[in-house]
Amino acid sequence: MKSRGFVLRLFVKVLRMTPLEEYYNKFNEDKRLNSRHGRVEFQISMKYIHKYLEGKKNPKILDVGAGTGRYSLTLAKEGYDVTAVELVQHNVGVLRQNAKRQGIELKAYKGNALKLKRFEDESFDLVLVFGPMYHLGTDEERILALCEAKRVVKPDGVIMAAYVMNEYAVLTYAFKEKKILECLAKGQLSPDFHTIADPEELYHYVRLEDMKRFYEGAGLQRICVVGVDGAADYIRPYLNELTEEEFQVFVEYQMKICERMDLMGASAHTVDILKK
Repeated sequence: MKSRGFVLRLFVKVLRMTPLEEYYNKFNEDKRLNSRHGRVEFQISMKYIHKYLEGKKNPKILDVGAGTGRYSLTLAKEGYDVTAVELVQHNVGVLRQNAKRQGIELKAYKGNALKLKRFEDESFDLVLVFGPMYHLGTDEERILALCEAKRVVKPDGVIMAAYVMNEYAVLTYAFKEKKILECLAKGQLSPDFHTIADPEELYHYVRLEDMKRFYEGAGLQRICVVGVDGAADYIRPYLNELTEEEFQVFVEYQMKICERMDLMGASAHTVDILKK
């Protein structure tokens, strides 16, 4: 018979949240995506989602790392068959509550991008991996996440994987917040100013060559890569001062330039669009 001490330790272990869970219990992702810089990212991401769903009959979408459902709920509301998977239980609860409140039907599960065992091979037309690549701590994990997405996507399907870019981190954190000397002293930047993050850190930043290494490691091919917000996150105060009409012109501008490779690495967020 197990002791009361053992049971108590087990109970505490179950209740203990990971740093990622603690972070997302406080961070309001919906608020970010509804801000002006977030709306740029959202609108351009949705443009490409619609582009690669076009012509598919009754497509099935898997949203891996769905958060509180900004994309899942929107797509389900548009009539698509959507399944959402999210690691953080708090987010799953919020997503389900939002769906119920809005009368939206979708399937939402707690799950891990590295092990999508709930789903059969080649069962989705589109797989979104919009959150996990920000937080996975090693190259091996990022490649494994793409391998799982590859396993569950149909032969003619598409995978969209989102990243936070290295230069965004260097410019907005190291320089803008005057942390550059501290980062250098702690060995958080390489000689060529690539961020060096401990695997346990919450966010991990990449360059285009890193993204190429990940999709090639998973045996995928790139269709295109998109800078979904460009400079929007850098110029938040100026975006907020624009009229709504002026802001929509900025969105149109970003849509026109979002595939330009000479600007890609400076975008805050990118989406890599991949196929088998």
